[in-house]
Amino acid sequence: MFFFISKILHFLISPITWVFMLLCLGLFIKNAKRKRKCYIAAVVLLYFFSNTFILDEAFRYYEERNPKALTNQQQYDAAIILGGFTTYDEGLQLEQFHSSIDRLLHGVQMYHTGKAKKIMLVGGSGSISRPNEKEGPILYNFLIKSGIPKNDIIVESQSKNTRENAVNAARILNEKFPHGQFVLVTSGYHMPRAKRCFDKVGLTVTPFSVDQYAGKRKYVLDHLFIPSASALAKWDMLFHEWFGYISYTIAGYI
Repeated sequence: MFFFISKILHFLISPITWVFMLLCLGLFIKNAKRKRKCYIAAVVLLYFFSNTFILDEAFRYYEERNPKALTNQQQYDAAIILGGFTTYDEGLQLEQFHSSIDRLLHGVQMYHTGKAKKIMLVGGSGSISRPNEKEGPILYNFLIKSGIPKNDIIVESQSKNTRENAVNAARILNEKFPHGQFVLVTSGYHMPRAKRCFDKVGLTVTPFSVDQYAGKRKYVLDHLFIPSASALAKWDMLFHEWFGYISYTIAGYI
């Protein structure tokens, strides 16, 4: 139930949804003054959430940066890679990679460089419309085809959200590696919630944040003032994380 409610609320807290609703409201309001206010509010919101400078500052405030996993001499029993970036194209019979693919690339790099002995792929289906499209097995097959030995890959394929990622991964890893050392690989904007979920279930992990969105602060014309369509999608991700963090806190998951 929590999974379905979160999907509905995610739609309602999306900035583009607010803009769309204000525009629709303006169409049906007959009072000219109120209609104008709706349209002005829609324009202001659209400009605010399409401004990349404001977006970067929001990510800079929330993202976690923790390079310790790379700078220390620790060798980890497993690199835990959280999903959320892969689908499968049945027609082409190909894996399709999307935003946050950095999680997989850096996790695999830790394996190849000897920082992690095993790779753990964590993720079932986070989609209501495609419940059988489970990310863990998709990534497992991709890594096998890429030449990584199957004995070095651990798969968790039942979790639908970050809470379940932590619960299921902890159960598997505590059985395979009692008192093991693990590194958690996920996006910087996702790490605040993910790390606390793993802490809550009692699995100690070293966080390794990748896929950072807030780069060096820039003061150039297009970055400061020109609207960007891609900024709207990134705000959607950030709002999803903020909502997730708050709801997980209320639910006692972190």
